[in-house]
Amino acid sequence: MNNETGTSNIEGRISNRRYLPLPGAVGVLFSFILAFVISGCVTKSKARAEAQAAFLAGQQQAMMRMSQPRQAVVTFIGPVRNPTVPWADGLTLAKAILAAGYEPATDPRQIMIVRNGQAIPIDPKTLLGGEDTPLVAGDLVQIGQ
Repeated sequence: MNNETGTSNIEGRISNRRYLPLPGAVGVLFSFILAFVISGCVTKSKARAEAQAAFLAGQQQAMMRMSQPRQAVVTFIGPVRNPTVPWADGLTLAKAILAAGYEPATDPRQIMIVRNGQAIPIDPKTLLGGEDTPLVAGDLVQIGQ
């Protein structure tokens, strides 16, 4: 305690610094708010720029994938051992079914070729009767039991 003014040395040092000491909880809260504002605040323009950069990166990645050469294939859905058959000029439905390894011992009840989003129904009896259908790269063949 200082005998001349009646204050302690600590109080004298605090008053000489010219700032207001904040009470416990308020001081901690103020520190957290200040830390959040300094480190975690993102402006709208910065967030927009980051989103645009991410979008452009995704677009570039998609363009790279599209520019890579793809294998020409015919894809099967149904009871086959090999769901993907490489397409070649002259590939027909019967040849593709053999290459895919049709598994059941019974004849299929339904065959559908999906080409460019259009469904083309194929009568299995006609196929077994010798009327074959040429396939195109990218065809999807669905075989139903």
